[in-house]
Amino acid sequence: MNKFTIGTVAVAIGLAFSAGAMAQPMTKEQFKSTKDGIAAQHKAARASCASLSGNAKDICGAEASAREKIATAELDATYRPSRDTDYKARVARAEADYSVARQKCDDKAGNVKDVCVKEAEAGAVAAKADAKAYLKSADADGEAAETSAKANSKADGKSADARNKAASDKRDANFAVAKEKCEVFAGDAKRQCTNEAKAKFNKS
Repeated sequence: MNKFTIGTVAVAIGLAFSAGAMAQPMTKEQFKSTKDGIAAQHKAARASCASLSGNAKDICGAEASAREKIATAELDATYRPSRDTDYKARVARAEADYSVARQKCDDKAGNVKDVCVKEAEAGAVAAKADAKAYLKSADADGEAAETSAKANSKADGKSADARNKAASDKRDANFAVAKEKCEVFAGDAKRQCTNEAKAKFNKS
């Protein structure tokens, strides 16, 4: 991880959370406060570039813009966590890294510069490809989890039906036993015994 990405993480997360609060959801107030912090950091970073000149100044400006872009995307991913916002944050990092790397190539000339530009482009392509692969993998995992959940739900339903059927069968068997025991009686005694058995096992 390069220097400006590390700085971004500190801005996007460190301003809003202590180490013990990282697991807590970000509140609207924390979001606004962190966003304001990012803007202030960007303004200060741009101001620090004023004393530079030439491509060094351009690189400084590119790094400042990169920090802001990444921090904003990561803040959104923290505030609205989802596969989509995480993917956008990864793309933002790829584009920000590219903008800085591409600007640094202007210090070079000829083939060395051409190679530098191609390497910057290749790095961006690779990073975006990884981000897209992550998104597709996350989507696939989500779909698999959803499918698994449905399968588990269906299985749970079948298990419940089986348990209910077993309980019903046991109740019928026990009622048959109780009813059979009433056969030793006659008249009112038998009727009373049978009615008690029906009441006990919920039979009509």
